[in-house]
Amino acid sequence: MAADISRAGVEKAYGRWAPVYDLVFGKVFDAGRQSTIAEADRIGGRILDVGVGTGLSLSDYARTTKICGVDISEPMLRKAQSRVRAMRLSNVEVLSVMDAKNLAFPENFFDAVVAQYVITAVPDPEGTLDEFVRVLKPGGELILVNHIGAEKGLRKLSELAFAPLARRLGWRPEFPWQRLVDWAAKHGGVTLAERRPMPPMGHFSLIRYLKS
Repeated sequence: MAADISRAGVEKAYGRWAPVYDLVFGKVFDAGRQSTIAEADRIGGRILDVGVGTGLSLSDYARTTKICGVDISEPMLRKAQSRVRAMRLSNVEVLSVMDAKNLAFPENFFDAVVAQYVITAVPDPEGTLDEFVRVLKPGGELILVNHIGAEKGLRKLSELAFAPLARRLGWRPEFPWQRLVDWAAKHGGVTLAERRPMPPMGHFSLIRYLKS
């Protein structure tokens, strides 16, 4: 499927968000963040946090969980690096500017990959998901939390109407569940373990895949 947002556009958008991201999105997305962290800590070992942003989640991981964090936005990562230093988060091994679709990690490297509110903010969601699975160990988990678009009704119409503005802000609001179903079937190396509705109003989902 052709990209409908660009890497340069996303990078620019989140550079603009960096100074106010915590204030605007901190409370709104907290339930999803905490749920993904709980799942990652349950697995333990070495975790890749993709789209780590300003590092809001980093201090909530167990100190025994090793974290590698990547993000496309250098301004966001600078805030994350400051947070790591201020809070002495010695379990954070790496914070690096990186394209989620082209990760500079070897195959079968992580026990889990966490991507919070990322899949709707990348140009090629399916290719990016493939890359997440590539760096997962067999038996590892891909843990997503993301907005899932409505299949019908007023909310679907609202998402379609909002889409042009949303793209300029760095994401696509009309992302149907069927895209993930089709991706998993085409990939063939993952199994859906869970889809759990998340606040606000169940418009978001925590989604876990197991790598074969």
